[in-house]
Amino acid sequence: MCVDYKGLNAITVKNKYPLPRIEDLFDQLKGACVFSKINLRSGYHQLRIRPSDIPKTAFISLYGLYEYTVMSFGLTNAPTFFMYMMNSVFIEYLDKFVVIFIDDILIYSKTEEEHEEHLSLVLQKLREHKLYAKFSKCDFWIEEVKFLGHSKVSEVQNWKILGDVKDIRSFLGLAGYYRRFIEGFSKIAKPMTALLEKNIKFQWTSAC
Repeated sequence: MCVDYKGLNAITVKNKYPLPRIEDLFDQLKGACVFSKINLRSGYHQLRIRPSDIPKTAFISLYGLYEYTVMSFGLTNAPTFFMYMMNSVFIEYLDKFVVIFIDDILIYSKTEEEHEEHLSLVLQKLREHKLYAKFSKCDFWIEEVKFLGHSKVSEVQNWKILGDVKDIRSFLGLAGYYRRFIEGFSKIAKPMTALLEKNIKFQWTSAC
């Protein structure tokens, strides 16, 4: 399900908490040879919304009016606030044996003995803060790791021609992950986002 929060996002005071540079994160891994990767289950949905802000998330569907009680993926401050929360949880381990990028956690160690201790500490933090991982997206005790989802770049490049509005929303949801790393992303995606507007005839062109 995709909720259009453009109106709400336009009047939201932006959270300026910085997201880390990917290059800086990878620099920390020098000398590490044992890794574990943990991905949180529907990460944003593990954050409760302040009760007074819940009505602001209201949306209408065919079945009635609903409000989010947890952070929606479409809210402009969701990535930065989640990053702030994750850094707060793991602050004592950052730059030592933990790398955080939004809902992705990478634990790195130089020896298996170190890794056993590091992994135990991270899992304990998750338990203490009631944060839940998606086991199918986690990898433990590995010598090589694909981190931050960049294996999905080929999936974006090889995506088939989109046939309807639902396809466009799915594609933009995946491609949007990289918008911070692509200059002029909004301009590039404009021919597709225009097809999401009401009363616009769906017609796929070379501009898309």
